[in-house]
Amino acid sequence: MKKPGTARAEILKPTDENIQRAALILKQGGIVAMPTETVYGLAGNAFEAESLSKIFLTKERPTFDPLIVHVSMENATLADLMREQLIYPHELSDIAVRRIDKLIRTFWPGPLTLVLPKGDLVPDLATSGMETVAIRAPKHPVARKLIQAFGLGVCAPSANRFGRISPTRAQDVMEELGDRIDVILDGGDCEIGIESTILQVTPEGELYLLRPGVISREMISEAVGAAVLDPTAAANPDGSPQIAPGRLTSHYAPKKPFQILPHVISQMMTPPLLRGPKPARIGLLVAGGSAKSAGETLSEILEIPVEAESLSESGDWSEAAKTLFGKLRKLDASSADLLLAEPVTGSGIPYAIADRLFRAAGSKRE
Repeated sequence: MKKPGTARAEILKPTDENIQRAALILKQGGIVAMPTETVYGLAGNAFEAESLSKIFLTKERPTFDPLIVHVSMENATLADLMREQLIYPHELSDIAVRRIDKLIRTFWPGPLTLVLPKGDLVPDLATSGMETVAIRAPKHPVARKLIQAFGLGVCAPSANRFGRISPTRAQDVMEELGDRIDVILDGGDCEIGIESTILQVTPEGELYLLRPGVISREMISEAVGAAVLDPTAAANPDGSPQIAPGRLTSHYAPKKPFQILPHVISQMMTPPLLRGPKPARIGLLVAGGSAKSAGETLSEILEIPVEAESLSESGDWSEAAKTLFGKLRKLDASSADLLLAEPVTGSGIPYAIADRLFRAAGSKRE
């Protein structure tokens, strides 16, 4: 992490020259921000404890929250992961091997992270001391080029301070970590906008959904022909080593108080109960449809000025995921002193969006 008072980070276009410059920083033990198709990541050498320590320090991230190893497509087959000693193959049953291989061939490169038995070369710091490692192959061309130029896997958690709203633009990273890092590779707005789906494959071949994303439970189940299970809620309480990132009760959170409404605005019959003192102005996040209409309705119900943002005026869930963190960040920077969000229900992408909203509000999801 840079010393206080040093220059702000540089936002660089992802030219071949700048990617090589960023790769050199990684080789020298430094960290850089890179775009992925999900969110921007803070990348460091996945196999050097010193680089991993810089990631944790820069993000103010507790070491009980593990990191994801990002690999290039040149090292993204199951055989490659075994040969590079990223995973420990001897614990895997034949059915586990077949399912992992099918998942990699179907969804990589892309927003699916697999949690597998850890290989000998993965530092304990990357896995929070657990015997499993999270791995994915990002699809974004800049991330792929950087990993290839570096020549090794990188750990790349979201490039923001721990627990805050994830960054989906280079400028978001600058606002979060501009005084702490040297280089941000600008790959434009992230295509997906929410973090990868995380799936654990046990040595016996059972599948557990640890974090929802745009690759849904149904898509995974169809690909491998097996049910995708839910882990027990009490398996990793807050403060203990987590089997995967993004599972803490409070995460993706704005600075301002934030809560989820019991009903969408169109179904609201009585004023909702608001936590804390009466706000002077409310920021409203609408799941879909007209932000203006929903904001005016809520303002009439509460008799409080409302500034509203819609995730997708057309009701497109892919657009809603892409805009989620940006809209939440915009409301957090507004003059509102309380942020509210309509509830989101459903499977697939809506389920993933609901997960982020619940954690941003510090809620336990049943």
